[in-house]
Amino acid sequence: MSAYGALAGGYDALTRDIPYGRLADYCEAVFAADGGEFRLLLDLCCGTGSLTLELASRGYDMIGADASADMLMEAMKKAAAPGFAARPLFINQAAQELDLYGTVDAAVSSLDSLNYVPPRELREAFRRLRLFIRPGGLLLFDLRTPEFLRSMDGSMSMDETEDVFCVWRGRYDAEAGALRYGMDIFEREGESWLRSG
Repeated sequence: MSAYGALAGGYDALTRDIPYGRLADYCEAVFAADGGEFRLLLDLCCGTGSLTLELASRGYDMIGADASADMLMEAMKKAAAPGFAARPLFINQAAQELDLYGTVDAAVSSLDSLNYVPPRELREAFRRLRLFIRPGGLLLFDLRTPEFLRSMDGSMSMDETEDVFCVWRGRYDAEAGALRYGMDIFEREGESWLRSG
C-alpha cells in the first residue's frame, strides 16, 4: 500500500476546510495579471483532484498528476460524477518523473505539495516543469520553509469526521532536512474501527 493508500478515501473529509475556490481565484488573478493565454493547465501533485476539478469547472483543460494511484482513484471518482462535463486527464506520475506529451500553459502545485518531493529529487522536478511548461508560461507553487518544518518536530495533531479519525505525528530529521510524518488512520466499519497507518 502506498503512503497515501489509507488516507485517500478520507482525505477530502479531513481537509474540508481548504478553500479550493479561493485557490482557483488566485490562479485566475495571476493569469489575468500576466496577460497571456492560459487554457491547458497542469495540477502537479493534485491529490484527490479538488483544485483540478475546480479549475476544470471554470473552463480550463486540465491535467492532474500525482504519485499516488490511490489519491488519483478518488479524483477520478469525483470527475465521473453526473453533471460534471469537463473531465480532466489524470496521470500517475511523481513530480520528478513528469513526462507529458507536450507543453502546458501553466502548472500549479498547491498546499505545499512540492515539499513532499525528496530534496535530492527536487531539482529534477523543476527541470521537468521547465521542459513541459511552454516558453512564457507560469509555474504557481508554495513551499513550507525549513524553519516551519523544524518547528513541527514533536508535533501531534488530530483530524476527525464521523467515519474517519486521523492522528498525525511530526518528527524533524535534521540530517535529511525533512519533516517525517507518522499517521494512524481509523475508519469506521459498521460498529468497529479499522486502524491503518
